[in-house]
Amino acid sequence: MSEEKPNDATEVPTAKEVIISETIPPPANDNGPEPEEHPKKLLQETNPAWMKKNKPTRGVSLAVAFKEERNRASELPDPDQKALDELKQLLRSALANGAFSPPQRSPNETASAEPKPDEDDDAKTVVESIAEIVVPPARPPASATEVIVNEVFIWGIPLIGDERSDTILLKFLRARDFKPKEALAMIKNTIQWRRVFNMEGLIKEDLGVEEMEKAVFMSGADREGHPICYNAYGEFQNAELYAKAFGDEEKKQRFLRWRIQYLEKGIRELLDFRPGGISTMIQVTDLKNSPGPLKREFREALSLLLDNYPEFVKKQVFINVPWWYLAFNRVISPFLTQRTKSKFVFAGPSKSAETLFRYISPEQVPVQFGGLHGVKDSEFTIADAVTEINIKPTSSHTIEIQVTGPCFLIWELRVLEWEISYGAEFVPNSSESYTVILHKTRKMAVSDDPVVKSSFKVCGPGKILLTAENTSNRRKMLLYRFKLKKTEFS
Repeated sequence: MSEEKPNDATEVPTAKEVIISETIPPPANDNGPEPEEHPKKLLQETNPAWMKKNKPTRGVSLAVAFKEERNRASELPDPDQKALDELKQLLRSALANGAFSPPQRSPNETASAEPKPDEDDDAKTVVESIAEIVVPPARPPASATEVIVNEVFIWGIPLIGDERSDTILLKFLRARDFKPKEALAMIKNTIQWRRVFNMEGLIKEDLGVEEMEKAVFMSGADREGHPICYNAYGEFQNAELYAKAFGDEEKKQRFLRWRIQYLEKGIRELLDFRPGGISTMIQVTDLKNSPGPLKREFREALSLLLDNYPEFVKKQVFINVPWWYLAFNRVISPFLTQRTKSKFVFAGPSKSAETLFRYISPEQVPVQFGGLHGVKDSEFTIADAVTEINIKPTSSHTIEIQVTGPCFLIWELRVLEWEISYGAEFVPNSSESYTVILHKTRKMAVSDDPVVKSSFKVCGPGKILLTAENTSNRRKMLLYRFKLKKTEFS
């Protein structure tokens, strides 16, 4: 008989899934009761009632029901619409008066105006450096050497006259509590900063630091369709990567420019500023093994983002938050508005994956953060939904997948932090056939591969049983998915 290979036929034998639960006797606790989990204190949500209502149960729990804020002028409350109209009028006046026009300087004037770098000035705070960039000097009267700008673009979108313009203006208004004059000042500062940064040139520049995408990368979307940016600063534990990013002042500035460039490209490629479009993203920051988000480089990047990219973050989720997270909060809080702080969510190591699943489906969450996206040599994609099951302490769960005929069954399974016993077997319907052990039951340790990938060629009707036994005193979360492929027998 020749070797059978699965093919991607659309018609396959049907499968029926049944979940069997049973309680097992509690284990002898030789080490005494487990200490209270410190990370429980780290998980902060602003609505306890929501948490109680949406306590994780069998299946994938629903995410927070947040929606994109209104970007259509006709749907705004009257005070907000009035503020938007006033900001537009202020913008038109500023454009007419040349407020956004850069002065044309000769090369000699430019060279003399540029300060020489001070090699002994590494102790300057980020706030001072940001102020020098963001807050422009008093504008001199318009002269004959100035080019009058009648149209201003941000992220490739004109501030006036485009269907996407209102979305941009509303971001600045919301960042300034719908105060038109303050919003206009913020827009001016942002335009000036982008000009100094040469943003249009930066997005086309090859900075030669592709390896930085190990630490900062875009991947997937949340349950509402917002793109997700992951920041895994623990990657900088790699000495070579750290040296390339922060080895000297020039490399630090290159990293900062790359970080801004990466965000800028993501905004232009992934966000939709049209009315009703998704114009914000989810930021996930992993603090595991982080060399220190309190470092000047991270503070500088944070300050730049807050000052020049208002209202681009729908949720900022901090995961694997260590004990010093309160100190981190205290450092960044003075730079944040109450509106911004309300978007922050913190989760300790044992709750990080579950917290992400509230906002992001497990099939979209990368393996390194507890999900099933990016499993090596996987047969699955983000289109293949993941089922989520909570295994109670001292209990077992059996997933029963019934098949009606010959097929090729593939499945992926993981239990967060493992420390459970797992086994798999095929039980044929025919009494003349024998049960086939697919995975001998054994205790899975944290050191094992995070995801079990298995397959089995089914020759006839029967059922696959996947059993997970939780002998610990802690609840465990199990994720799995499976698919069937038709086989042809020679």
